[in-house]
Amino acid sequence: MDIFGVLTLIGGLALFLYGMNAMGEGLEKLSGGKLEAILEKLTSNKIKAVLLGAAVTGIIQSSSATTVMVVGFVNSGIMKLSQAIGVIMGANIGTTVTSWILSLAGIESNNFFVSFLKPSSFTPVLAAIGIAFLMFSKKEKKKHIGTILIGFAILIFGMETMSDAVEPLAEVPAFINVLTAFSNPVLGMIAGAVFTAIIQSSSASVGILQALCLTGAVKYSTALPIIMGQNIGTCITAILSSIGANKNAKRAAAVHLYFNLIGTTIFMIVFYGLNTFMHFSVLGEAAGPTGIAVIHSTFNIAATIVLLPFSNLLEKLAIKTIKDGKEEKEENEFQTLDVRFLETPSYGLKLCKDMTDKMAEISKEALLSSIGLLVKYDDEAERKIIASENRVDKYEDAIGSYLVKLSSKQLSNEDSKTLSLLLHCIGDFERISDHALNIMQTAKEMKEKKVSFSKEAEHELKVFIKAVTDIMDKAVTVFINRDIEGAKSIEPLEEVIDYLHNEIKKRHINRLMEGKCTIELGFILSDITTNLERVSDHCSNIAVDVIQLNMDEFDIHEYLDVLKHEDNKGFKDDYYSVKKLYQLP
Repeated sequence: MDIFGVLTLIGGLALFLYGMNAMGEGLEKLSGGKLEAILEKLTSNKIKAVLLGAAVTGIIQSSSATTVMVVGFVNSGIMKLSQAIGVIMGANIGTTVTSWILSLAGIESNNFFVSFLKPSSFTPVLAAIGIAFLMFSKKEKKKHIGTILIGFAILIFGMETMSDAVEPLAEVPAFINVLTAFSNPVLGMIAGAVFTAIIQSSSASVGILQALCLTGAVKYSTALPIIMGQNIGTCITAILSSIGANKNAKRAAAVHLYFNLIGTTIFMIVFYGLNTFMHFSVLGEAAGPTGIAVIHSTFNIAATIVLLPFSNLLEKLAIKTIKDGKEEKEENEFQTLDVRFLETPSYGLKLCKDMTDKMAEISKEALLSSIGLLVKYDDEAERKIIASENRVDKYEDAIGSYLVKLSSKQLSNEDSKTLSLLLHCIGDFERISDHALNIMQTAKEMKEKKVSFSKEAEHELKVFIKAVTDIMDKAVTVFINRDIEGAKSIEPLEEVIDYLHNEIKKRHINRLMEGKCTIELGFILSDITTNLERVSDHCSNIAVDVIQLNMDEFDIHEYLDVLKHEDNKGFKDDYYSVKKLYQLP
């Protein structure tokens, strides 16, 4: 094998790894975070957790990615360690799907339909469809499917390139001698573990082994211990991911390592123990891609069947290895925004959306509580409003920082719009909580000065508060549900609130001129109504952002100008219809 053969091998390996990576990214974008959400919610039963782990890994073609996801779930408190064990075991089974797909490369037949099952036969068709989707389709979903198909085609092409490059090695004595050395179970296992740890993918290392098998020079005595080592080597990704995580996340990575170590040890002792007496003739035969896939699947399925009943012992072993520290870090409500989920942007975005929904509810409750203080002041309510405002500030910082990190990732068009929506809206919800705090402080001032509004002012303020409370309810519901039609109903109400604000000002000036009110109370009333009116402005911003989410080209100012233009009869009708619901006495 000359230098050009080595370069061809390296190029084939590069294409193989790139194809696997592109296919995984395409599948991740196509799922839109749904796979991670399913894992998060449906892991209460051990068997169900194994099946889910296998299914998700089979789809995304990477047990390392699934296990890193699980470490993130455990670290953020979304998943318990006991739930994670089943998923980790299932991930080991799911990763064998790749080896079965690649094993089709060894198909030899004169029958057209059987020959077409060979990846090199059907991948050109997939590549043509994929490139057509990428170049000519405007739909995001089809582009993602195109990426998956192209990724798969590149993966298979890389596999074939490697196979062609290593074919001459079958005639090289030195290569045969190296392979013979790896037939030693311990050396073979170490070689498989080290190589897999370097490229951080058992699917890729098994694929490379299958490519070497096509030379006919690799015997089962060599392949079997290498496959065992590959299962151990793939644990390195989860271990690296757990660095800096909490103790339970480290334990999840430890469970992954222990599962593969114990499973491999049991298999090696039993198999080679029996071989001492029975002398399995298969070990001397040349290994093929299908045989590699059989060994890979059989080991992982058998290990899961044997060790699943002892999952509690694996958990205890991990806890004994990684003991509780003297002082554990205080857990906080923002731990769900784990940096590991940045590698699965759609799911990371879903977590941000869920957290922003909570932020919206906290802001609304703070506003309603502050309004309640205008009627009856309560010191406990004051403390809760202050705490809520501080909490909302922390939400804005945590979500904003995470969204900025997500913005540097490859996002789908839909995810990019969602990210923009969240970045805009967290500022509005934070400002609403600020206005709630201002209203609380004004209510406190009224209590300390022992002043109250006239009956007329109270009635007017009651109508105004009802309108603002309604628009706040609408805005939060619209944001959480992404209700486009509901969002369109907010602007007419916001215009009515502007009208009420100006009208209350005029009426107060009239009472002031008639000597029915004081300037001091006028300032207090103005503080309250101004803060409430600004709350409605932020609700309008939220509604417009939700409407913008479904439009490719959108200018907020242009939209509002057109909406409120005097010729827009529909908007005027909506405005007058809403105005009737909020009549000042």
